[in-house]
Amino acid sequence: MTNSRSDLHIEGMDCADCASRLERELSSLQGVNAAKVDFVSGKASIEYDSEAVELAAIEKAIRKSGFDSAVSDNQTFEFRVEGMDCSEEGKVIEKALKKLPNTGNIHFDYLNQVVKVKSSANYKDLIDVIKSTGFEPEPVTPSKSEPTKKKSNPLPTIISGILALSGILLTNLGAPEYVYIPILTVAIVMGGYRIARKGIGAASRLSLDMNFLMTIAVIGAIAIGEWSEGAMVIFLFSLSHYLEGKSMERARNAISRLMTLTPKTTSVIRDGIVDSVPVEEVSTDSIIIVKPGESVPLDGVVVEGTSDLNQAPITGESVPVMKDEGDEVFAGSINGNGVLKVRTIRPYKDSTVSRIIHLVEEAQSRRAPVQLFVDKFAKYYTPIVVISAVLIAAIPPLFFDTVFSEWFYRALVLLVIACPCALVISTPVAFVSGLTAAARNGILIKGGSYLERAAKIDTFAFDKTGTITYGKPKLVDIISLSNAGEKEILSVAASLERNSEHPLARAIVDRAEEGDAKFQDVREFSAIPGMGVKGTIDGTRYYLANHTFFEKNGLCDGSVHDKLSEMEHSSQTVILLGAEDKLLGLLSVTDMIRTESGRAIAGLKKLGIKETLMVSGDNHRTTEAVSKAIGSDSFYSELMPEHKMELIRNRIRNGSKVAMIGDGINDAPALAAADIGISMGIGGTDVALETADIAVVGDDLDNLPILIRLARKTLGIIKQNITLALGIKAVFVILTLLGQATLWMAVFADMGASLIVTSNSLRILKSRYRD
Repeated sequence: MTNSRSDLHIEGMDCADCASRLERELSSLQGVNAAKVDFVSGKASIEYDSEAVELAAIEKAIRKSGFDSAVSDNQTFEFRVEGMDCSEEGKVIEKALKKLPNTGNIHFDYLNQVVKVKSSANYKDLIDVIKSTGFEPEPVTPSKSEPTKKKSNPLPTIISGILALSGILLTNLGAPEYVYIPILTVAIVMGGYRIARKGIGAASRLSLDMNFLMTIAVIGAIAIGEWSEGAMVIFLFSLSHYLEGKSMERARNAISRLMTLTPKTTSVIRDGIVDSVPVEEVSTDSIIIVKPGESVPLDGVVVEGTSDLNQAPITGESVPVMKDEGDEVFAGSINGNGVLKVRTIRPYKDSTVSRIIHLVEEAQSRRAPVQLFVDKFAKYYTPIVVISAVLIAAIPPLFFDTVFSEWFYRALVLLVIACPCALVISTPVAFVSGLTAAARNGILIKGGSYLERAAKIDTFAFDKTGTITYGKPKLVDIISLSNAGEKEILSVAASLERNSEHPLARAIVDRAEEGDAKFQDVREFSAIPGMGVKGTIDGTRYYLANHTFFEKNGLCDGSVHDKLSEMEHSSQTVILLGAEDKLLGLLSVTDMIRTESGRAIAGLKKLGIKETLMVSGDNHRTTEAVSKAIGSDSFYSELMPEHKMELIRNRIRNGSKVAMIGDGINDAPALAAADIGISMGIGGTDVALETADIAVVGDDLDNLPILIRLARKTLGIIKQNITLALGIKAVFVILTLLGQATLWMAVFADMGASLIVTSNSLRILKSRYRD
């Protein structure tokens, strides 16, 4: 069964009754699982088994029902294409698919051998087209999000190798042709059948891929009597495909292991009974039980129990974190010794681990500048080398009276060298390894381009609240400057801030709720932009604002300034409460600095980051005190969001490569302006993921030095890979022109280069990035 869904535009449907009738008729079709017709939008949404009924048959039924036509919206199809490891092969498939009507938006994931395409065609037509290129596609259906992975069969390659070596041995022993040629022929067929099939499929689409070039090289070798060379070439090429496939599997497994972080089922309490339920079917606000040693299946909040959780698979934290009632837990965390009852807060598809997997997979399709450069280079490299091979085969014999077979052989060697595989795979495997390694350490990077940019960052700008500090301020002191008592000041302030979600407002309201302070009705409430709020309580006009507001209104004297200075130098933020024309009191709020803030900044400086600066909307003294405490190079205070953005832009205009770290909400303009924007945490904010280029899952600033180390390591390995791939090609071009290279040597070099760059890229996964 292959589940599909199509949205169809219905033309000629002019009444609600028509829509109901069409819906019934479509639902009765064999193979249609569900049909919904919307009269207002003129659309029909149909879920059906594409193996039992084709979309064309559904459209025919619609026309039979009396409507003029049904124009289908393009739907997205996904296939796993066994053996598709290279962009050269992807180009052949893309060229073939684009000949179908209404087909486009074709995306390739070479690491997972998956192609996604939007088309109005059906599964059968798409499969037939892909098959015509020499590949065997398998649909990825909604019910089977991960396609069945067939293990590579090494038997044809082994047989090809044994027969090739046997034929070469017989040739050297002087055996007659009728003995060794059949053996070498079977060796060529066993090792080259799939290669030739792909090559012919590419040639039929007027594409020069590596399979076609290798097929021509082997046919050419046979044509000039080099049977042994032809057999050895095809064996080595087949062997390189197999070994390269195994290396790619290791990179694929690194991502697939993320998918095993959560269990398939979980224990859910329903009406006092514990049931085992698939995690996809658990709804929000369900109560689940997490036993010792189990993985947390869904994001939630602890409602009963205490236990230490290993969050390393999600956040990269090496030390288990104690969780108690009211604490949030991430899906994918591993429970320690206690039993926890957890209230789920998100469905499985929106859980932290699901979003991590989705982002890592999505990031693979976002190509970095260095990848685009490599692809563009390969696009011109292959045709140039092929043309050179033709000229080498033709010009010397025609104009210089040389032996044709000798120069023809050199041309065949050059054809083998024209395969750009090692160069093409030098970047994507490295980037995927880097993205996966980052995810393992609790860092989500939205694409290779951001990883590449991170390697070049020299300046870090930090927001203060929620980034350098925990973002959970507490009201620590209330000082009366009038006859009003502390409880009265708290009551008025909490009443004014009751409906605000600002962290400082929540600190006041929380303190009022803890102390049973009275909340009063507020009338004529309004905000004082960038300064505070105002409102009327029992006929008196109150103002709850920052120092700037009261200074402008002439309500601050020397004694108030002294008190404010003392409190702000202690990293406290002071809010002033006034009524009519006098000050009533001061409310002091403090936000604890993260324990790792200073350590993270020291780690960045150790890595050669030239400037760390802190930007904040808070007052000068408090910002200065926090900046000194964490050791940042400079600080900027009392900034509005647009001022932060302009500050970042100025740094960039002056040549700096700037990373901005913020909470992803009020820092959105600055995050967008920076070379890379980094948000703290994804457990509770979707905005953090949408705004930033990179998200730190566990709110751990220690991950920033890890990000820089990993990014620099990845970019360094990519440069090594490109140098190796091009260097080996250049050496063999020279050797070929000098007549010193053989076909099998060229294939061996091409295979070696591909394996070297793949293995080199996988080192990124094995390296340690934490101190």
